[in-house]
Amino acid sequence: MERTLYENCLIILKNELMVALGCTEPIAIAYAAARAREALEDTPIRCTVRCSGNIVKNVMGVTVPNSGGLRGIEVAAVLGVVGGDAQRELQVLESVTADDIERAKALLSAGFCTCELVEDVENLYVEVLLNGADGHTASAEVRDRHNNVTRVTRDGAALFARESAQAQPRSAGDKSLLSVESILEFADEVSFADIEEVIGRQVEYNTAISNEGLSGVYGAQAGRVLLGTGQPADPRTRAKAAAAAGSDARMSGCPLPVVINSGSGNQGITITMPLVEYAKAYNISRERLFRALAAANLIAIHQKKYIGSLSAYCGAVSAACGAGAGIAYMLGGSYELVSRTITNTIATIGGMVCDGAKSSCAAKIASAVECALFAYELAKEGHVFQPGEGMVKSTVEETIKSIGRMGRVGMHETDIEILNIMLGK
Repeated sequence: MERTLYENCLIILKNELMVALGCTEPIAIAYAAARAREALEDTPIRCTVRCSGNIVKNVMGVTVPNSGGLRGIEVAAVLGVVGGDAQRELQVLESVTADDIERAKALLSAGFCTCELVEDVENLYVEVLLNGADGHTASAEVRDRHNNVTRVTRDGAALFARESAQAQPRSAGDKSLLSVESILEFADEVSFADIEEVIGRQVEYNTAISNEGLSGVYGAQAGRVLLGTGQPADPRTRAKAAAAAGSDARMSGCPLPVVINSGSGNQGITITMPLVEYAKAYNISRERLFRALAAANLIAIHQKKYIGSLSAYCGAVSAACGAGAGIAYMLGGSYELVSRTITNTIATIGGMVCDGAKSSCAAKIASAVECALFAYELAKEGHVFQPGEGMVKSTVEETIKSIGRMGRVGMHETDIEILNIMLGK
């Protein structure tokens, strides 16, 4: 494999597979709030949070981690102000204490924080503005990616600024170079030492929160319900349950960290757990599992580059598709088999809507994983949906691109209507 492509895949993996605590949208708010508090150098007396519709949509229904069970935009912002550690980025609320939670509750009751919906901005946009007791002001702005701070000010002067277009600098890798063929070539040839740490952390963290979801009582308990009476289940059921259980816990505020994909912990869990379960069932070596996970993560990222980080297109679909393709690769499937699995998955369930982060995400994840595994079974039998059937094109790359266009452009108005309905408009 050409060295440039090899290094590019490695850089993308290391950049995308970050550790995050809790749902990444409230965490992005808390991170921006902590950065603004850091810049203020004054006692904050008022906080204003300005968010895009997709941020609002994805914060309304989830419990903020380390909040004592609280929900909402204001909760995330106030916790970021009173107890957040900006140096930890997407683990910003890991340092929150019981005293911080009580302080936050008092400030929330006093009307310290207000939220405003901002239109005509990126789907992922957060700005936190703070007013201080001595008259100072500060702000921090996040765009495009959950940890991408594009501007920090104090008293109106920029302490830090960069254009939003630089949200994906070359140092983060060039996703336009990705293709299914090059991804599988990378998975075959990558030095195990180059991926062992980043993939190992993903398996460790995401398995831990999945196990927590299966053992504890979280949300609608989708993972626990799938396993039923606790009798030994087949790999397919365990794959769905393990992925769903991680989301059960995460959407309900479980404080365990996860390793994300495409800015989403749910997507990171959805990619990881089906492969972990199939590796157990088929006695797959650790190295083979890690190579397959490298492929699965990159295939999901490859799809998301066309869709965007936040949209009306449920990210569980692209993540589950990556998992199904990863399982096909892990069990010895060829490029053709992997491509058929991808096509069958997104031609079937592509377009499932995202109506915000919440407990039902776990059920959507289970449905998406089921579809991806069925897609793999169809592909093994030599069946694949044909060009001209819906949005299926003559190659897997063209099909991925067409589904991405539908998710980004075609579902734009759907996204607006979903938000209007959620806000009672």
